[in-house]
Amino acid sequence: MLTISQVAGFVGITVRAVRHYHARGLLAEPDRDVSGYRRYDSQAVIDLIRIRTLADAGVPLARVRELLRSDPDDFARAVEEVDRELQERIGALQENRTRIRRLAGGDSLVLPVEAVTYLTRLRELGLSERTITMERDAWIVLAAQAPDRVPGWIQHKQEFLDDPQHRALYLDFDRAYDWQPDDPRLAALAHAMHTYVKDEDPQSHGPAPTSTEEAGIDGTLVAMVQYETVTASPAWRRLTQLLEEEAARQRG
Repeated sequence: MLTISQVAGFVGITVRAVRHYHARGLLAEPDRDVSGYRRYDSQAVIDLIRIRTLADAGVPLARVRELLRSDPDDFARAVEEVDRELQERIGALQENRTRIRRLAGGDSLVLPVEAVTYLTRLRELGLSERTITMERDAWIVLAAQAPDRVPGWIQHKQEFLDDPQHRALYLDFDRAYDWQPDDPRLAALAHAMHTYVKDEDPQSHGPAPTSTEEAGIDGTLVAMVQYETVTASPAWRRLTQLLEEEAARQRG
């Protein structure tokens, strides 16, 4: 016969754990001997090994109690079910590991691969991290609202980046962030941007993707993102005014 310390040592658990299993009704408490000590037999060791194995596998203690009381056939079926549950948990944990590893890349955690590729290209073209962050934040919003539409929108953006004139204008727009609102270069940039859009061949960059309205994205949300982007810089606010004036002159 074994003391509680001895049986705990054989099984590889603590005395506290044995007492916890007693309290949960998983292991019957043996009678005390004449010396006042509880003595455990070999069956108690076997039961504790089964309890520890199931608990270590992640089986809730309430379920462990159920399994210990089942007959061999029910126990075998229950173990198979537990195994399936563990496989599902392992799959979920592996996916979490993948997501955690992506944290090193930052954007990959919340953006589809197409958007991450696009942002990487912007970095390679020399866009500032400030502007890339604004783009990223906008794509996060769009991906959360219409994830199935993002690949098509990104492809259209990539086709624009293939155009050297578009790339040059985007780089100038990026640099203009730090200009003064009365910088004469803003008027020249507004004219160049307006002319580019006016003279652009609609078919040169492939068919237009689904609009945000057609994708069911709240127009208020889109307007808010656009407003926050434009108002981030006094020079960009002035550039927006100049573009509106260019458009008004063309209409007039």
